[in-house]
Amino acid sequence: MRRVWSWAALIVGGLYFLMPLIGTIEFSLRMRRGEYSLDAYRSVLSDPNFRATFSYSVAMALLTIVLGVLIVVPTAYWVRLRLPRLRPVIEFITLLPLVIPAIVVVFGYIRLYNTSSVLPLTGTASGTNLLLLCGYATLALPYMYRAVDTGLSTLDVRSLTEAAQSLGAGWVRIIGRLILPNVLGAVMSGAFLSFAIVIGEFTMAALLNRPAFGPYMQLLGANRAYEPAALAVIAFAVTWGCMGLMQLISRLFGTRIRPT
Repeated sequence: MRRVWSWAALIVGGLYFLMPLIGTIEFSLRMRRGEYSLDAYRSVLSDPNFRATFSYSVAMALLTIVLGVLIVVPTAYWVRLRLPRLRPVIEFITLLPLVIPAIVVVFGYIRLYNTSSVLPLTGTASGTNLLLLCGYATLALPYMYRAVDTGLSTLDVRSLTEAAQSLGAGWVRIIGRLILPNVLGAVMSGAFLSFAIVIGEFTMAALLNRPAFGPYMQLLGANRAYEPAALAVIAFAVTWGCMGLMQLISRLFGTRIRPT
């Protein structure tokens, strides 16, 4: 009897999540009256604004991943190696972006770095892009740090470090040639989560007036009928594609130790 209730709960949960998706897909195919077609998808994919905003968000996502790895991997490694008592404090700090709304962060950026401040980053496009990059790295910090810290927990960091130092390796070489390859699966998990977050982020990009994919989705949703549904399906496919790659790479590299 318990097994029957388990399957019933699984089916109900599956329908709860799948029915809205099926309805969205079905609606996105109804742009041509009286028949199903891919006109909405063709309209979205042929829109130059779609290509421009999506490529911009992909570029920002990749830069966010690079910045996150450069910050998180050395920090998590050093905390586990030399500052284990500070782990609860660091974990608390890295979880703050989940508590502090993105709108608070971006208004803080605008207040501190506006054109009348000492560092007027919002006065130029490159400076505003840098602010947005820092904001994205902040939003992705909890996911990247937890993934890397979990990966480091499978290693004997102290023994690996002592062995590398006995062979004459410096800190940069230890992190880049020894630690990073051994937590590659964890890094990739955090990277794909960061990618999914950046692709759909709206608040920071909109308030900083950047041509990102999130504001484009909102603008299209306010002015079109069928194209927003097609765009939602595309964004859903991209997100779940990232999740699938995350699972694949985690299985391939997550538990494999590869000293270099």
